[in-house]
Amino acid sequence: MPYLILAFAVLAETIGTSALQASQQFTRPLPAAITVVAYALAFWLLSLALRTFPVGIAYAIWSGLGIVFIAAIGYLVFGQRLDWPAVTGMGLILAGILVIHLFSGASPH
Repeated sequence: MPYLILAFAVLAETIGTSALQASQQFTRPLPAAITVVAYALAFWLLSLALRTFPVGIAYAIWSGLGIVFIAAIGYLVFGQRLDWPAVTGMGLILAGILVIHLFSGASPH
């Protein structure tokens, strides 16, 4: 269950960041409102995940997955291109998350 809560926190943060881009610096009311609500939900869910996860582990997973998902959304939705060093770096972020999940004693299993 803690991983599911953290996954929803990442999803909410990803929605909030996507809406932030769509809000055009908070000049469009609907995307701006979605940004505020999604970020509030993301932080609330993250706080729930912190009941189980150490803060460093939770934040590493939350921010790492958020980076990768936002980069994918930026590419697919907003037409933002990534070069190979950026893609490689994001692959390393995902590898780090897998190492934490699979091998760290600090992560709940």
